[in-house]
Amino acid sequence: MKRPRVKIIGGGLAGVEAAFQVARAGYNVDLYEMRPIKQTPAHKTPYLAEIVCSNSFGSVKETSASGLLKKEMELLDSIVLNVAREVAVPAGQALAVDREEFGRRITRLVEENEKINVIREEVTEIPDEGPVIIATGPLTSEALSSAIIRFTGRKNLYFFDATTPIVTASSIDMSKAFVASRYGKGGADYINCPMTEEEYQRFYEALLTAERVELKEFEKKLFEACLPIEEIAARGPKTLIFGPLKPVGLKDPKTGKTPFAIVQLRQDNIAGTLYSLVGFQTRLKWGEQKRVFSLIPCLRNAEFVRYGVMHRNTYINSPAILLESLQTRKRPDLLFAGQIIGVEGYMESAAMGIMAGIFAVKLIRGEKIEVPPRTTAIGSLLFYIANADWRNFQPMNFVFGILPPLSRRIKDKKERRLEYYKRAISHMQEWIKKNLSKES
Repeated sequence: MKRPRVKIIGGGLAGVEAAFQVARAGYNVDLYEMRPIKQTPAHKTPYLAEIVCSNSFGSVKETSASGLLKKEMELLDSIVLNVAREVAVPAGQALAVDREEFGRRITRLVEENEKINVIREEVTEIPDEGPVIIATGPLTSEALSSAIIRFTGRKNLYFFDATTPIVTASSIDMSKAFVASRYGKGGADYINCPMTEEEYQRFYEALLTAERVELKEFEKKLFEACLPIEEIAARGPKTLIFGPLKPVGLKDPKTGKTPFAIVQLRQDNIAGTLYSLVGFQTRLKWGEQKRVFSLIPCLRNAEFVRYGVMHRNTYINSPAILLESLQTRKRPDLLFAGQIIGVEGYMESAAMGIMAGIFAVKLIRGEKIEVPPRTTAIGSLLFYIANADWRNFQPMNFVFGILPPLSRRIKDKKERRLEYYKRAISHMQEWIKKNLSKES
């Protein structure tokens, strides 16, 4: 008897996670990825799971929302998390990766898996035969976007995201910089570029007047959590020093004082030859990026190997379309996963891919789908995307605020978050024991 095949459209973080979950359960996967046959404005390589924005996957602390989500993904044997740890670069209390090696290694693991058939072509229509998982992410092609609109009967929603520039380590003026993590936590993992008030003012004024890439009217909806640096600056002269350029927790060892402003650079590859500008998402024209960002004293002679770019992010109105099981309300064998469903962040997208893969296996086996409880990070995200107000739906990172309250009130923030963590992990372990069979 021929075993069912799961079709997964999109070879990003969510698609790869879904593919591995299905393959581990013993079923075959057709994984469709249009790159490099058809590239996107943001991607640069043919690798699966290429990351195009920051190379940081967020905090690993137990008392952080990102740390809790990672722990749940670890329990579910996340391929993205496993590889990220193998190719990690110094980033204080965050997990950051060598983006080239991360994509290269993920691609190799996928292509070597005998259960996964990688098909490099653009999918322009939703396949009729399921299970199908659409995990095309924020850069879904125009053709498939049109097919999704026809299926859902609702227009997709759009917002625009921006990537950060990357410079070579050798071109950073270290005589003006110092290495440290904020408050001394996590080791000396960031290069800090201090600015005096006069230097900051010169940079700020240049940033405000720099030429930007013009956006069409439908491109002007921006996601608050990832605003371009020039958009933040336009809100007032001090918004940057209370935001991405905040100097709090950092003292220049040369002066023993806290600088007026700080630009942080984060290691972007294992070799330590590349650094990205933290919080510098931008849609300035490339020549303007070179001119304006070179006003930062440590970057006067910086060699830019990648400039920031603006690219379209696409997401569906999930509360009107999806169940908590990621199945579409109109067609149970069609699932969506990743950023396209309205979760924001690398780990959130990957986690939704894990769940889509698990749920697809349940469909094949004819088993009841039971989602993780809302007390878990993953369960709360699934609840959010299916139950938020569809009239005002916005992308969401996992935050503690979307978890149900604890049974007892805890005033101390750290203690409260640790209790959330313990409850979530306990409930996720129970869910795994009940729902995930090791039988293939």
